[in-house]
Amino acid sequence: MSIKFDGEIDVPEKAILIIDDNVLAKLPLGTTGESITAHGASNWTRTARLRTRLTDGSAKSFFLKVSFGQRGKEMMSGELASMTAICTATPNFAPVPIAWGTYSSDPNIHSFLCSFHEMLTESPDIQPFCASVAALHRNGKSPAGKYGFPVCTFQGNLPQDNTWTNTWEEFYVQGLKRMFQLEKEAQEFSLELEELLTPLYEKVVPRLLRPLETGGRSIEPALVDADLWHGNAATDLTTNKPIVFDACCFYAHNEYELGTWRHAINGFGERYIISTIPSARQWRIDDRDIRRLVDKYPGGYEEWHEMHSKDEVYEGTGFSE
Repeated sequence: MSIKFDGEIDVPEKAILIIDDNVLAKLPLGTTGESITAHGASNWTRTARLRTRLTDGSAKSFFLKVSFGQRGKEMMSGELASMTAICTATPNFAPVPIAWGTYSSDPNIHSFLCSFHEMLTESPDIQPFCASVAALHRNGKSPAGKYGFPVCTFQGNLPQDNTWTNTWEEFYVQGLKRMFQLEKEAQEFSLELEELLTPLYEKVVPRLLRPLETGGRSIEPALVDADLWHGNAATDLTTNKPIVFDACCFYAHNEYELGTWRHAINGFGERYIISTIPSARQWRIDDRDIRRLVDKYPGGYEEWHEMHSKDEVYEGTGFSE
C-alpha cells in the first residue's frame, strides 16, 4: 500500500547533488566523500545515500535527509532528538542518529545524518516488530514524569505542541488544539467545526481520558514514535530485524501509538495491535479510538452519555452526575 503525494518538495534538488563540507564535518575525522545519490522517498524533504571512504580505507554509507527554511531546520532538530530517544530506549530499532546541521554552502538548507540501512520496504514480521514497540514504550521513561518532549517534533511537516503537561488529558487536548489551528490556517473557516470543538475539548476528551488518571488510577508516560505506520517501518536486510524511521516522538499514553493502526490507510491492523503488549489500562480502549466510537454510538455524544454517565469509573472525575 502506498500514498501518492502530488505536491512540490520545498527543497532545492542541488541539496542532494553536492556533498557539503558541514555534512562531512559531522563524520569521523578524515572521512572523505565519494558520491551522493538520491535514495528513498519523502513528501517533505529530499533524501540521499552518501558514500564515503574512512581513514582505514573501508567504504561506508550514510543516510542524509535534507530540508529547507526555518521549519525545515526545526524538523531536522526534532528528528535527531526523536531518533536519539528511540535508540536509547531500544538499541537497533532505528538508524543510529549522528547529527543535524546547516549547509555551509546555503544557510537555508538543513540536514539530518544517520546510519545507512538496506531495507525490505514491507510491513515487518508481527512478533519481533510488536515486541520492539512494546520495549520502546516500556523502556522510554519520561525524564520528568510528564507528558511532552524537550523539543518540537513534526508530524510530516506539521509542528506538534510538545509543551510539558501533568496529565494525559491536558496533553491530548493541547495536541488537538494545535492540529485544529493548523487546519483552520490551511482551510476556509468552518462554523460547524468551530461549534463542535468546545464540547470535544470540554466533554468528550475528559470523559474518555480523565478516568485513566483519577480514582486511584494512573498512567506512566511512555516514549512513543508518534508516526508509526507501515510506511515508516521496514526490515533491515543485514540483521533481518524490524527497524523504524521518520519518528516524531513525545511521551504519551502508550495506546496513542496503536490508534492509527486501525485506520484503513495503515498497513498495520488488528493482528499487530493484539500482538503488542496491551496498555495497563484497558477500560474502554475502543471508545478512545474516535472512528470506533462513532461506529459504536451512531446517536452521538448524547447516546454515549446516556449509557455511561453513571458508570462507577467516573467517581471523582466530575462526570458522575
